This record gives sequence, structure tokens and C-alpha cells, in this order.
Amino acid sequence: MTAGTNHETKKSAISPVIIISVLFFIFGFVTWLNSALIPYLRIACQLNNLEAYLIASAFYIAYLVMAKPSAWVLKLFGFKNAMAVGLLIMAAGALIFIPAALTRTYPIFLLGQFVQGSGLAILQSASNPYITILGPPEKAVKRISIMGIFNKGAGVLAPIALGLVVLKNIDAFNAKLATLSGAERIAQLNELASRVILPYVLIVIALVILAVLIYFSGLPEIDTDHEDEAVAAANSGKNSILDFPHLIIGVFALFFYVGAEVIAGDSIINYGVAHHIPLSLAKFFASGTLICMVIGYIAGILFIPKYISQQKALVYSAVLGVLLTILALFTPKYVSVACIALLGLANSLMWPAIWPLALSGLGRFTKIGASMLVMGIAGAAVFPPLYGVLIDATKSTLGPEMAAQISYWILIPIYLFIWYFAAAGYKKGKHIIAV
Repeated sequence: MTAGTNHETKKSAISPVIIISVLFFIFGFVTWLNSALIPYLRIACQLNNLEAYLIASAFYIAYLVMAKPSAWVLKLFGFKNAMAVGLLIMAAGALIFIPAALTRTYPIFLLGQFVQGSGLAILQSASNPYITILGPPEKAVKRISIMGIFNKGAGVLAPIALGLVVLKNIDAFNAKLATLSGAERIAQLNELASRVILPYVLIVIALVILAVLIYFSGLPEIDTDHEDEAVAAANSGKNSILDFPHLIIGVFALFFYVGAEVIAGDSIINYGVAHHIPLSLAKFFASGTLICMVIGYIAGILFIPKYISQQKALVYSAVLGVLLTILALFTPKYVSVACIALLGLANSLMWPAIWPLALSGLGRFTKIGASMLVMGIAGAAVFPPLYGVLIDATKSTLGPEMAAQISYWILIPIYLFIWYFAAAGYKKGKHIIAV
């Protein structure tokens, strides 16, 4: 190979990474707006804990509903054009927020969340396997960690940016609202609901522009239907995705992991408020969780696979999750809140490790395997509302502070299952060397 050819190869390899990085930033920004939307809509639409966490459920249940359609979209359009389709559907969902805000109708907000989640399900189905297989498998966690920095970096900014607009002077607003009734109270709530319109108009514009840029980009297509000789030989007797038990266990691991990640990120603001921390301060806590995730991603880039395998990193991350949860259950309020924020560190390497471990050796089954992993993201639709139900069920006897704190026990079995996948489940049904 000549020097010029080598340079061209490197150049063509860099461009897709940059494009996918921008995608991860965008859908990280949209995803982590939920941590600010939950306390915001809880006030604007006067919701209880269960209803408030349905904001996350409506967003993430789309991953379950769209699992099979996502695989169909990938097959029909290929990776690149499927990304553009996903962005346009996300834009349509963001647009729905405008009539939802104008009418202050909570079900319409939930519809907008579901449509955004549907577009993101397609986008995730295309972008995650794309970056996973775009290079050596043993370095997949490093590539996904780079994507994670963009994703969670956007997540650091998202709740702050939205919070500065929709939660501006929110403590004074709540105090004033408590003194009002009738038409005056409704007028104030309508004004609060209208604050979300401008941010979502800007999101719509950004998503449409990015969809056009992706469509006309030179992003190369990857043929996942072709298998090298070793993979083809290993898969010769396999006719269904169900013939890969390590993938099925991986889907459940992702299901539990995303539930834990979203509980840590989306509940921490309300958790601080439950401990009588002013919302004007607590609105920054979600960004703290995401900063911890970015630190974890940087550690992954530096140490994996040079000093530690991605499989071992997943084991240690699960153990750290259990330890931090136990500390959060039994420490005073600020220390406990800090432990929930530090769960971002425990969670950071789980996503980039689960994907390559679960997709390993799938060959021609990679696209359907990726869509099943995306289906696992629906865990975020299940566990945050369960956390809310636990709070509502215990706050009358324990008080809101202790109810919000003790309900975090739900995270312990989640991290234990992830530990099982990392220690043994990833190699079920196959002979595999840890990657």
C-alpha cells in the first residue's frame, strides 16, 4: 500500500466518525431534555410522581414498539438513509410540542415524546451498530466511548439549557402559584407551558437541517450481510436470532442498564427537591450525573483495551453501581444525591461494552440483532415509573424524603443482572475470548 493510499484510507475512516459524533450529540441533547421536562411538566400540568415519570416512559416505550419497524427501515434504506429518516421523525415529534404547549394538554406532550422516541429508535438502530463494526472489534468500546462523550456532553448542556428557559425563577413561580386559584392560576400555568415552544422550534430546525446533511453526505454503507469465513462457519447451523443466547441475555442487560441510567439522570432533580433543596439549585444535578458519565467515557478511551478488556470494565462498572446504590440508600441528603450523580460513572461504560459483547459473532444477523438491542432501551420506559410508583406508595408512611431515597433499592437487582451478563452471560452458547 502506498503512502497516498494509506492517507486516503485514514481520511475516509475519519469522516464517518465525525458525522456519527454529531448524530450522537444531537440525540443525546434531545434524550436528556427529559430530566428537565419531568419537573417542568410536573408543575405545568400538575402531575403526581407516576404521571411525571410517564414522560420518560412515552419516550422510551417507542424503542420497544419500533424494534421491528427499525429493522425494516434499515433493510429498506441502509444505514445512512435510515439515519436521515430517523432525524425527520424526531423533528415531527418535537413539532408536536407546540400544540401541546399552546393547549397545555399532557397527552399531546406524551405523543410528542413517543414520536421523538420512534425517530430516535431508528437512529439508534443505524448508528450504534455502524460505529460498532466500523473498525476492529476489540476497540469498539473506545469508538463508542468517543460517541458517548458527544452524547453525554450534549446531555450536560441539555437540562441546563432547557432549565434556564422553562424553569427560570421557578421557586418564586411555585410560591406565587400557591396563592392563586381559578382563572389566575390557570393563566399562570398556561404561561409556564408556553415557555417550551421556542426551544422546540429550534430543535425542529436543527433536526431537519441535519437530516438533509446526512442524506447528501458521503457516509459509506457497510455490508453486514457478508460474513468472513470464520463467522460463516460458526453460524452455519443457525437460522434464527434466537440461536444466539448471548445476544438475548445482552438485550436484557441493556434493558436493565438503560432503566438504571435514566433513573439516575431523570430522577435526581426531583430527588433533590424531595430533600428540600431549592429547584433553582437542583435543576443542575442531572448535568452532574452526565459529567460523571463523560469522565467514565474518557477513562474508557484511555484504558480500554490497552489496560483492561471491555468485558472486565463491564464487571467493575456493575459492582460500582451496586456499591454506590447502597451508599445512596443510607447516607444524608447531599451525600446521597452525590452518590446518585456518581452512578453516571458506574453507568458510563455499560452501553459501550454491552453492544460489542452482544453483537459479537452475529454476522448476517447483525441488523436484526441491533434492532433487538435497541428494543432493550424500552427499559427506560419501565423502571422510572416503577421508581415513581414506589415513592407514591411509601411517602404517606415514610415521608417524601425517605420515600424518594429508599425507592432507589430498585437499582440493586438491575446492576446484579448486568454483572451476570458481564461475568458469564456474554459467552452463553459460544466459545469466545473476552474482547
